[in-house]
Parts: sequence; C-alpha cells; structure tokens
Amino acid sequence: MNESDLIARYFASLAGPAGLGLTDDAACLTPPPGCDLVLTADALVADTHFFADDPPDAIAAKALGVNLSDLAAKGADPLGYLLSLALPPGWTESFLDEFSRGLSESAKAAGIALLGGDTVKTSGPLTLSITALGAVPHGKMIRRSGAQKGDLLYVTGTIGDAALGLTLRRAEREGAPLPPWANALIDRYLRPRPRLALTPALRACASAAMDVSDGLIGDLRAMMRASGAAAQVDLAKIPLSASAQAARAADARVFDTILTGGDDYEILCSVPPGLAQKFESLAETAQLTVTSIGAVADREILAGPDGLPQTFERDRFSHV
Repeated sequence: MNESDLIARYFASLAGPAGLGLTDDAACLTPPPGCDLVLTADALVADTHFFADDPPDAIAAKALGVNLSDLAAKGADPLGYLLSLALPPGWTESFLDEFSRGLSESAKAAGIALLGGDTVKTSGPLTLSITALGAVPHGKMIRRSGAQKGDLLYVTGTIGDAALGLTLRRAEREGAPLPPWANALIDRYLRPRPRLALTPALRACASAAMDVSDGLIGDLRAMMRASGAAAQVDLAKIPLSASAQAARAADARVFDTILTGGDDYEILCSVPPGLAQKFESLAETAQLTVTSIGAVADREILAGPDGLPQTFERDRFSHV
C-alpha cells in the first residue's frame, strides 16, 4: 500500500481534532490559557533501544511512554504527540496492526491523541521517533537545576526492574531457562509506566525533578550537577520490587545493575523539608508510592547497605 493508504488504515483513527484526521500537512493545536508548552522527543532504533522481535504493541508503548515520562518529570500535562516511522523491508500488516493498537492504548491511558508525523521506508532497522507536547502553568515547569541544600530526595515506584528485565530478555531470546520472578521484570523493561499521576504533587512541592531513564546513580548525579549541589543517599533505602529482591538474593552482584541500569522511567525529585508531608500526601492521593532516599548536600556520599561509601565502575547505562 502507498503512504496515504498506510496512514489511513493504521493511524488516522488515532488522531484527535488537532490532528485534522491526518489529512493535512500539519496539525493545529491551541495550548491551554496561561500555560507554557513543554516539548520532548526520543528516537528508538531496533536492536539498539529495543529488540526487533519484541512485541509490536510493547515497542509502541515504550516509544510513547519514554516521552510521557519526560513530560511527567517536568510537571506537564500531555497534550498530544507526533510520530515518525521508518519501516524496513519486510514489514507486515500484522506488525502494524499490533503496533497501532499498542500506541492507541498507551495514548488513551494518557488522555492524548496523535497529531501527525511521517512514514518512510528505510533499508536499515526499524526506526521510530516520537515528539510529545505538554502544557504546564506559566513559569511552573520543573527543571533539573532547582535542588537546594537540605532538600529531601525522593523516587517513585521501584528501581532497577527494567535493567534486570533487559538482562532476562536477552537470556530469554537465547533460550536460557528463566527464574519464576523473571516475567514481572521483563514486563517492566518492555512497557514503561510513565508517572503522569504525580504531576500535581511535583508542581506543588518539587524544587527539581527528572525521570530515571539511564540509571538512578547517573541521573541523580546529572540532577545534582545541574543544581550545583551533591547528594547524600542511603542505598539501603532504594525501593526494590519483590522480583528485584529475589534477583538480588540469587546474586548480590546485580545490585550494581539495579542502581546504574536504564529504562526505569520512575521520577527522581527534590522536595524542601517543609513540603515533604504535603508531597507524600499528594502522592498517596495519586496512588503512587514515593520513597525518601536521602538529601541534597555539599558533597556526595553514597552509603552502601554496610554503611560504607559505595563506588561504581560506571554510573549509568548508555546506548552510545
């Protein structure tokens, strides 16, 4: 089928009013009154950011989810997204059926619709890029650079599941037997959970925030560098899922992977002490778990479970 037929069949139904039915060269979006636009974009390449044989609906969910996670960390409410899709030879209708279904489900969960984009052929691997647009009350976007000495450091959810899931997904593809707790970790790798429900709490309380996409330690250091500060963290307080605890019990060495691996897509933020109770209350109202792991300080101390300073051979995951 030609490009127009492909768009009409798989993507037109995903468009909202601002997307004009994907029949024009551009979308037309009016931001909410009194709001700033927040924009973010991520490109994903098969066998670099995901496996080419991952479920198509999961590929779509990850592509959109990583962008929505960026918006959540900035305190922005999502408005819509643009999709650019480069299809390699051999793509199938069943792939696009599942891909568009996964995209639709993820977008509906976030309350947004497709605005437009582009579809092309490529001789290389499947490549897709999403640009997500959000809105935040004027001047209220939460930057990385606002953390102040004495602020408490929080993370949402649990840390390290996706990094462990990536290791297990590799083993699964090679036919290795998997432990009973593997499926939950693999699912966290395949399908990010952008923490959009936390945005009211972040806007009300956070001095700085970012999503944890490349490893907690590396991203924590990135936020501290932007803020001109350092972090003192009790690594024993890092929240772990039951599955991650089982993986750690089986092999204590995976704790480094938990702390420095990518694809968590949880939120890391700093909160002034006087707003900590309010922040925790708002997070509970949003049905999200937040854990205080340390505080902003003058110098870095990462205390391991034994109380001694812990170092890392590398502090973050990188696709480059």
